[in-house]
Amino acid sequence: MLLALVMASSALMGQEYNYVEASALTLTGKVFPDTPNPYHRIDTARFHGFTTQELSLVAESAGIAVAFRTDSPSIRVLPVYVRPYFGGGTTGFAGRGFDLYIKKNGKWMWAAAGLQNDNSLDKPVNLIKDMDTSVKECLLYLPVRSEMASVKIGVEDGYMLEPLENPFRHRVVVFGSSFTHGASTSKAGMAYPSILSRETGIQFLNLGVSGRCRLQDYFAATLCEAPDVDAFLFDTFSNPSPEEIRERLFPFIEALQAAHPGKPLIFQQTIYRERRNFNLKADEYEAGRIKVVADLMKEARRKYKDVYFITSTNATSPDHYTSVDGTHPGDYGYTLWARSIRKPVQRILRRYGIR
Repeated sequence: MLLALVMASSALMGQEYNYVEASALTLTGKVFPDTPNPYHRIDTARFHGFTTQELSLVAESAGIAVAFRTDSPSIRVLPVYVRPYFGGGTTGFAGRGFDLYIKKNGKWMWAAAGLQNDNSLDKPVNLIKDMDTSVKECLLYLPVRSEMASVKIGVEDGYMLEPLENPFRHRVVVFGSSFTHGASTSKAGMAYPSILSRETGIQFLNLGVSGRCRLQDYFAATLCEAPDVDAFLFDTFSNPSPEEIRERLFPFIEALQAAHPGKPLIFQQTIYRERRNFNLKADEYEAGRIKVVADLMKEARRKYKDVYFITSTNATSPDHYTSVDGTHPGDYGYTLWARSIRKPVQRILRRYGIR
C-alpha cells in the first residue's frame, strides 16, 4: 500500500517528486529506537555524563540506514542538517553524504552515493536515475559524521514508496572507537558494523564514538539501558591507555553483566596500526597496549561467564596498502576487518541462538 505520509513534492527539471520523511519508513541500526530526534543515536536528555564532544558524536547518524521499497526510476534525498560535516577525518560522501544499496539476487549491492556542497546543502541530492520500474528493496545509509534534523526520500510522482520490513534480524550492539564510527571510510555504509550486517543478515547497531571510547562508567550505564539486546561486540581497546584499561575493564564488564545477564560480551583486540611500521615509539606503545589487553582478557575469561575475546581482528593486507593515515583503515581495510571477525563472531552468537 502506498504511504499516505507524503511530506512534500517538488517539480525539478520537469519531473515531479514526492518526498517521505525517512523516519516514517524503517530505520535500522539504532541502539535506542525511541530518541526524540530519530536520527540521533542516544537521547542525551535521558542519559548523562557525556562531554560536549561526546554529546556531538552520539547525535551523529553513523550506522543508521533507511529500508524501503520503490519502483521509481530515480531516487533523491532532501536533507536538513543541524551540523554538516566538513572535516578532514573522512570523505564528504561518508561525512555528510548518503550511500544507497539495492537487493539483487538476495544480496545487497552498492547502487549509488551522493552529497551536496556547502553552497547547496538545502537542495535535493540526486542519488540514482534511469532504473527499470521493477520493485526494489533499498537500504540508504545516513551520514557518518553529520547531525540531521530531517531526511526525506524522494521518488518520482506516481511511483510507490513503502517501508520495508527490517531486513536484519537480532540486535547486536557494537560500542567502539573511531574505527567503529567509520572514520576514513569513503562512503556512509562502509564502517565494519554495516559491512557485517549486509554480509550476515544480523543487525549490528553502531555506537562508535570517535576517540571517546574509553570504557567510561557513564557509557556503561547507557549501554545497560539498551533495549532488547541479544549481544554486545566491543572495540573498546583502541582509545584508552593501558592504565585506563586496567582500571576500568572489570567494572565495565560487571555493570553490563548485571544489566544484561546471560548475553555474550565479545571484545576485540585492537587492530595493527600502520604508523607502527617505522615509528619505534608508536610500535612500542601499541605492542604494550596489546599485551596488557591480552593479559587482562585472559583473566576476564576465567573470571566471568559469557565473556569472549577475539584476536583475529585484521584490517591490514600483506602489502600494507590499507591505511589512510597510519591509524584508520580505508574501505579495503574495514572490509578485511569485517571478514576477519565474521566467522568467530558468528560462532559465538550461534551458541546463544543468534543466527
